[in-house]
Amino acid sequence: MFKVNETFVSINGEGPHAGQLAFFVRFQGCNLNCSYCDTDYARSLNSEYIEKSTHDLVSEIEQSGVNSILLTGGEPLLQDKDSLSFLITTLLDKGYNVDIETNGAVDIKWIDNDVNIIMDYKLPSSNMESDMLIANIKSLQKNDAIKFVCGNDKDLNKVLEIIDKYNLNKKTQVFLSPVFGMLEPSQIVEFIKENNTNDVKVQLQLHKIIWDPDMRGV
Repeated sequence: MFKVNETFVSINGEGPHAGQLAFFVRFQGCNLNCSYCDTDYARSLNSEYIEKSTHDLVSEIEQSGVNSILLTGGEPLLQDKDSLSFLITTLLDKGYNVDIETNGAVDIKWIDNDVNIIMDYKLPSSNMESDMLIANIKSLQKNDAIKFVCGNDKDLNKVLEIIDKYNLNKKTQVFLSPVFGMLEPSQIVEFIKENNTNDVKVQLQLHKIIWDPDMRGV
């Protein structure tokens, strides 16, 4: 059984499929406590959840008619590994596109290659950078993505350091976005112009622009 905080249909707010329709499965619980966390209602191990089985989730997804699935949280990879693997395999076998959003602090190398991994790298302003598993970077492929949420100039300089060190923009998709309300998007644009950072995409959180930034289920 899974601990599920909520399920809903909306558009992807960020990542490679931003703007596209998706069925969201938000799992409960996270092993990090980022300074700018915007899903605190799903982060705590004491936060609300409903127990659901693979059958329950697949039935909901099939009834929705949506063919792109986003497994998110919280941190989805904290769920039982065997159960999560079975859910993923079931969805892939049924022809669904499966994305997983993960926080960079849990091992990803076991995940099926047909799954699109969207991995955060927590920068200094998150206060969680020390928890990052650097080995995860080696597991990322072309169909995956790494996302940097930037809160200040120190974060931006760290992004450049990591991209250069691991040749990230040649290895996988790279996205830079501002911490909502903390850093102007134009600052990120100017930064990548000044540093001639090719093959990197600036991204805004669409769901916070379209709806109230604190609204759930969108």
